Amino acid sequence: MNRAVATFCVLLAVLAMVTGFIRLAPSDPNHWHRMPRYAKDEVFPGAVFRIVPAAGPDGLAQLHQAALATPRTKVLNGSVPAGMVTYVSRSLVFGFPDYTTVQQDGDVLKVFGRARFGRSDFGVNHDRVDAWLTQIDGLDTGG
Repeated sequence: MNRAVATFCVLLAVLAMVTGFIRLAPSDPNHWHRMPRYAKDEVFPGAVFRIVPAAGPDGLAQLHQAALATPRTKVLNGSVPAGMVTYVSRSLVFGFPDYTTVQQDGDVLKVFGRARFGRSDFGVNHDRVDAWLTQIDGLDTGG
């Protein structure tokens, strides 16, 4: 019985350390505030890249409002006037960080959402990016 309690306590301590690391690991803006160069929409394990050609000149401003209205999401780096913003969104239970970089280039909006930890995000970034894009007036995202 004592061995089972000790094992449980060790497992609980390990879980607490892993959760603490995930929640407290610093987010380096120089690493995450970047936009890759893809020519078309792409979906990867743990990531999604979208090009929205008809977002209009205020697409980033509209998406910015949608992002800031998302629970547990804040700006990591950048600004709307600068034309590029990177957001960090954290999961509810364990606080896993996901990073979404959005760049305005004329009427074109580029959106790159990706997970920091793990090989899969179970489609969370794809769903978040699509939800944000639906907030842009007059935009038909096509799913």
